[in-house]
Amino acid sequence: MNNEKIVDLREKILKGIELSFEKSIKTKQKSHGKFVYVKDDKIIFIKAKELAK
Repeated sequence: MNNEKIVDLREKILKGIELSFEKSIKTKQKSHGKFVYVKDDKIIFIKAKELAK
């Protein structure tokens, strides 16, 4: 594979991940859901409404 194809494939994969996360946010917003993250060994809950753009 040449570099152009690798860059193009990488961009498509990243765009797919971004779209998937946006869809997940919208779904969680409808059900008043939360996302759970771990940061510095602490559990953090973030409401989906707070992640809206």
